[in-house]
Amino acid sequence: MTINRRDTIKAQRTKKKRQKRMNTIIWVGGFILLLIMILISPTIYNSLKPAGSFVRITPEARPIENGKSIGDPNAKVKIEVFEDFQCPACKEFTSSVEIQLLQSAYITSGQVYYEFMNYPFIDSGSITKESHQASNASMCALEQGRFWDYHDILFANQGAENSGAFTDKRFP
Repeated sequence: MTINRRDTIKAQRTKKKRQKRMNTIIWVGGFILLLIMILISPTIYNSLKPAGSFVRITPEARPIENGKSIGDPNAKVKIEVFEDFQCPACKEFTSSVEIQLLQSAYITSGQVYYEFMNYPFIDSGSITKESHQASNASMCALEQGRFWDYHDILFANQGAENSGAFTDKRFP
């Protein structure tokens, strides 16, 4: 009879240990799941919020346009511009200096060759990678012969950095 009692006590202890292990696993699993949810919530939020409104542009004719470049490739002066579509300074450059340069006689006379280069640097610490998405979308527009129009659309619709302005839902 003492053997049965010992076996019963041993079985109860084993059952308690299993239950304790199971509770620990449930708590740790729940904590890990909560951590994962906290880490991916910005991505989920950006995908669920409305796309918002778009600034429309009027496409401009550009002289001697060839893909991402404008002007005579044999010109003495070659300007390569490295920009990120999310960069506020790049947007300012595009709306002030670039527009003046492209409308000047330097391009049409063959003195200057101007080339745009994608440089998506703002994404370095971001989960959403909006600069890379905008850069890839501009390359798709390039394949369709509409790079400069799309370039203008992206800068016109620029929002704050990694704010959801360049998500798949918002790409025009």
